[in-house]
Amino acid sequence: MTGLNRSTIADLVVELVRLELVAEQAPATGGRVGRPSPVVAASPDVVAIAANPEVDALEIAAVCLRGTVRTRVRIELDHLATPEEIALLLADQVAAWRSDALAGARIVGVGLAVPGLVRTGDGLVRTAPHLKWTDAPVRDLVAEATGLATTVGNDASLGVIAEHLFGAARGIDDVVYLNGGASGIGGGLIVQGIPVGGAGGYAGEFGQNRPGIATVTDRRAGEGVLEDEVSRARLLSVAGLASADEPTLAAVLGASTAPSVTEEVARQRRILATALANAVNVLNPAVVVLGGFLATLAAQDIDGLLQLVRAQAMPACAEDVEIRPALLAEDRLLVGAAEAAFEPLLRDPSPTTAGGEPVRVAAQAE
Repeated sequence: MTGLNRSTIADLVVELVRLELVAEQAPATGGRVGRPSPVVAASPDVVAIAANPEVDALEIAAVCLRGTVRTRVRIELDHLATPEEIALLLADQVAAWRSDALAGARIVGVGLAVPGLVRTGDGLVRTAPHLKWTDAPVRDLVAEATGLATTVGNDASLGVIAEHLFGAARGIDDVVYLNGGASGIGGGLIVQGIPVGGAGGYAGEFGQNRPGIATVTDRRAGEGVLEDEVSRARLLSVAGLASADEPTLAAVLGASTAPSVTEEVARQRRILATALANAVNVLNPAVVVLGGFLATLAAQDIDGLLQLVRAQAMPACAEDVEIRPALLAEDRLLVGAAEAAFEPLLRDPSPTTAGGEPVRVAAQAE
């Protein structure tokens, strides 16, 4: 894949082993002729701390280089936490994990997936309206509280990267991603294999578009935007739930036969289909990936939702498009946030530039 010869690859692997980023393992022989090549795997002891602050909870995870979640916790919140509170909660959890679940691990940094507009240059959260954050220096607050290099990004923009690398859009170069969470609907874009952030990093705010609603009786929010009509809060209400994580909400909606639930799900699917048709017309993606409660809406009947989209889109733009639920499910935002935290390490794995904690002394002395 790289075009490098075996000896060069062997030298690079030796260097990565020395830096304790990968482990070299003996291969299974399997009766093959000749000397089998060793297997190289990312070290499970190299992790990033990922966090997703929401209106009702703070989710924190330790994510390995291979994109798997090593440990996670959900901290329920009964109020809108300030950026300062989030920083302290993160610091406390990291400290607890260091003496328990992550004892002996190398933590390279922290990544936050925030439901709001994040300025890419300095991680300033310009606005997270549902959290009521404005011009919040979240990156600096978390870095100071944890002592770790910190990266902040929009949750959906990070979610599409995770799904592109490890999930439903793996190997797909043109992707539209919509994420539905407690704070509304965000979006992310992959165009010709490259994440699209826009001039300031704010691209993908599908939830703030004003949807076309063909049936007057479908409108609930006056002149509201998409996330006012297609809403997790409305689904919780008809399901009789005060709050719930994604699997719980999906299970309750899937099991319910109440007319109010069936009608609300159908209404939201109709409006979502119109929004997706607009995105398909503009961007002509190969795949539309839906995460969070939007994946739950789609899962009711993915083929039916696709037909609703195609009925409203230009035929040429929609003829080959697919709709897929986010494969990483509730891990998608955390994996994306971790990927952002890993970026300096992946760009240059030398201990002096990678950020986070230094490589162990024993490894440096080899």
